[in-house]
Amino acid sequence: PALDPTRRQFLKSTVLAGAAVSIGDFALRPLFAAADAPPSLSLPRAPSWVDKPMRWAQLAFVDDDPVKIDASFWFDYFKRIHADGVCLSAGGCTAFYPTDVPFHHRSPFLGQRDLFGEFVAGCRQLGMVVVARTDPHATYDDVQAAHPDWIAVTADGQPRRHWASPDMWVTCGLGPYNFDFMTEVKREIMSRYHVDAIFINRWEGSGMCYCEHCRANFKAATGHDLPRGHASLEEPVHRAYFFWRQQRLFELWRRWDAAVRAINPDSCVVPNAAGGPTGSLDMAHIGELAPTIAADRQARHGSTPLWFAGRSAKEYRAAMGHKPVIGLSGVGLEEPYRWKDSVQAPAELRLWMIDSLANGARPWFVKFAGHLEDPRWLEPIAGFYGWCHGAERHLRNTRSLARVGIVYSQQSLWFANSHDRVEDAGLGWYQALVEARIPFELVHDRLLDAKNLAAFKTLILPNLVALSDAQCDQLRAFVARGGSLIATSATSLADGSGAPRRNFGLADLLGVRFTRTLAGPIQNAYIRLEHDRAPNHPLLRGLENAPRTIAGTWRVEVESVEHFAPPPLTLIPSYPDLPMEKVYARQPKTDIAQVFLRELPGGGRVAYLPWDIDRTFWEALDPDHGRLLRNTVDWATNEPPPISVAGPGMLDVTFWQQKNSVTVHLVNLTNPMLMHGPIRDYFPVGEQKLQIRLPAGLHAKSARLLVTNISPAFHQSGDLVELTVPSITAHEVVAIDT
Repeated sequence: PALDPTRRQFLKSTVLAGAAVSIGDFALRPLFAAADAPPSLSLPRAPSWVDKPMRWAQLAFVDDDPVKIDASFWFDYFKRIHADGVCLSAGGCTAFYPTDVPFHHRSPFLGQRDLFGEFVAGCRQLGMVVVARTDPHATYDDVQAAHPDWIAVTADGQPRRHWASPDMWVTCGLGPYNFDFMTEVKREIMSRYHVDAIFINRWEGSGMCYCEHCRANFKAATGHDLPRGHASLEEPVHRAYFFWRQQRLFELWRRWDAAVRAINPDSCVVPNAAGGPTGSLDMAHIGELAPTIAADRQARHGSTPLWFAGRSAKEYRAAMGHKPVIGLSGVGLEEPYRWKDSVQAPAELRLWMIDSLANGARPWFVKFAGHLEDPRWLEPIAGFYGWCHGAERHLRNTRSLARVGIVYSQQSLWFANSHDRVEDAGLGWYQALVEARIPFELVHDRLLDAKNLAAFKTLILPNLVALSDAQCDQLRAFVARGGSLIATSATSLADGSGAPRRNFGLADLLGVRFTRTLAGPIQNAYIRLEHDRAPNHPLLRGLENAPRTIAGTWRVEVESVEHFAPPPLTLIPSYPDLPMEKVYARQPKTDIAQVFLRELPGGGRVAYLPWDIDRTFWEALDPDHGRLLRNTVDWATNEPPPISVAGPGMLDVTFWQQKNSVTVHLVNLTNPMLMHGPIRDYFPVGEQKLQIRLPAGLHAKSARLLVTNISPAFHQSGDLVELTVPSITAHEVVAIDT
């Protein structure tokens, strides 16, 4: 609950403020909106090449590749697929070149060969951007014997053997192995090969380390011993460690970047940063440091939906802005058992990459091992990359034309109670907007300034529990400029550090006062659709024959502080679900509003739903909830949509502008394996009628369907272009030259 007494006690006892001062400026940054944060340190210039590559390849060499690999095969393949960027394994765990750095282990199969150097030369002859890959997370016995302080240590003081390769040791990610040894490795690679960048895999450490350096450095920074036991951020020392670790990793990033730029000023490091809403590194700061980034979601598993590749692209782009975002896909299976030498089903692999591309990421495939055991992935990649090359002019996006943004909040995920289920609420909104075919973006909650929000009419706050005062002020300013907000559940009931508030931080916008959070999960409660009290209400569109629908399982009780029109949604409180004789509503009709709608003088609108409709939709996928979420967006946005697509099936719709064109991506997700892969085949959908609203001042010169390569008839009236797509197999792109 938002006012849980243990959280109140935590607020009183926290040492965060003192720790933040001693840790350094960065420790403050994740707790506050951008307006509160201290100014960034000077940021280096982006290398000149970063916007060039549109199609990436990666070969992650293995030890025996030097005696098995056929380099000429790969050069021919890269040329055939028009790959213009490549990432090649160079060093770290294993060196694939004749290194002179002490304790940098060469591949035992390398002999006199310089495998990495051969590939750098061959790829440069093809005009490719070349990035060297390093991986510092493991090493061998001689290193452990000579430098035991470089090895990660368990809580009971034991050096850590590698979990998958018992002949190796796990290195400490926060000590001299990374800061000193791996810096020398990067200097050697850059000095010898003058590559365009160095990509760093598994650089963040492999879990908590209790080595002498981590103990001493954390003590010096915070005055505390390293925490032990369950890592709850409600405990002051765990929280201090959480931010100290981030500060240390960003310091390491800057150290490596400075080292390679000192040798090649037109280069950089590109750490494989595991960000996104659930990541432990602050995405807003990653967006400042990185000139380009790879969204490393290589494949799906379990109940991951097909649109997750596109979501990853949106997550990273929310922090990166206009910088290039790369969608990293593996040709093999990932979780849960990491079959690295496997091959994904061709339809699965291609559609995963298509959805990433449609959502603004540039494709990058990863092949583990440079020799081929199973070639079945080669042609699907070749066909997709060949098409991307032909369509490149229409894939160089300058901006998204979406008017709706879902705000995601790392701080809410870090600090909220587990039952707040912030992530599930965001996933529910994502699914609902994909089903509704509404183009949308993700927005990072620490980038809510006027510049970053200029493109949006409506922002969705899916149970964003933790919002700072400054973030609330930025949202008020957004509404004052005519923007609209949709908030659910416990949004703004805690400040930016997770400390509970007695009332909503956005109470003045929501028009309600917090009373209490009800314990849940609440079973067998319902929402009454008030067709009689709110006839023909926009929120009830498409639900005319539905008297009620299921309620959520968590609810916030509130009191209105102003006059509201009769609400279209009211509560039917929970009643017994057993025995069957007791299953009837004790209160079939109440005045307990379950949505609060405000229209403000500046043209903005605010909708607040005090229950977890979004989280429940993600769990139960009730179509009534999907309709209510869509209708709420339509009501709040209150303007003609930038695009509408009418036709059968489930499509992921995105809308982009390029230098002299606009494009609409239509990704066909209509598949029985949508929520549990892999897909086996595509299931084409029929005719789609599009209404495309061009940005002001643009006129359509021509239209082309880039996948089927046909020119449809179109009609333009004012800024509205109408055309028909006959059918979609996996993907279609409507390109309108302007």
